[in-house]
Amino acid sequence: MGLDQFRLDNKVAIVTGAGRGIGAATAMMFAEAGADVVIGARSEDQLAAVAERIEASGQKAVVIAGDLSSRDGLAALVAAAVEQLGGIDIVVNNVGGSMPQAFMDTTEAAFDGAMRWNVTTAFNLSQLAVPHMVERPGASIVNIASTAGLFASRGFAAYGTAKAALIHLTRALAQDLAPKIRVNAVCPGAIATSALDIVLQTPELEQAMNESTPLGRLGEADEIAAAALYFACPAAAYTTGQWLGVDGGITGSNLEMGIPDV
Repeated sequence: MGLDQFRLDNKVAIVTGAGRGIGAATAMMFAEAGADVVIGARSEDQLAAVAERIEASGQKAVVIAGDLSSRDGLAALVAAAVEQLGGIDIVVNNVGGSMPQAFMDTTEAAFDGAMRWNVTTAFNLSQLAVPHMVERPGASIVNIASTAGLFASRGFAAYGTAKAALIHLTRALAQDLAPKIRVNAVCPGAIATSALDIVLQTPELEQAMNESTPLGRLGEADEIAAAALYFACPAAAYTTGQWLGVDGGITGSNLEMGIPDV
């Protein structure tokens, strides 16, 4: 097995939440590995900038701006991949997120929203894409979960539960879709993206997170993209139903929310 096993030549990928951060890094890395990419998010301007970089690498990019929380919005990505790029080999379910919050301050709507945004979106896009993937050799679904789904911490009742459900969905789909489609998950730790900027409001807080991480720093979006590339490429042809932590070595939350006892 040579390094060509890490290539995605002649493959078509869909990446959600691809306007910035992990999604953008993943879409661009997949293109550098030889894939054409359908990219989806709310912001057309952000997607256009990512598409420009994909096309600069010599690959095709299809921009679909819209609401990815709806099944119809996700169906537009599938239709674009099939109609404009000829099929679907890879799906990266990256869209998601939820703000940490004390349990008693978490509304039912916020809890339901975390589940829908992080889990139902992955369920919907996977279900819509699978009929177009089953006859594509090496087809793969990669879910971007989180280490928050692996351990318990105050403030993460909604987000952590949703990401834990996404990890379990990964395992379940790996069984349901074998042997034709592999399904795996990447579990990032704290990654230096604009989404984390909302939480890191002071240099002291970022320093505290660095100091509580064994590798002493925040992760980079490209490091998550590289893990997604591994799961998507032929090098991982015998890997399904697995999760990979890309988290700097943490074994619990490195973000102290300061949430008091109830």
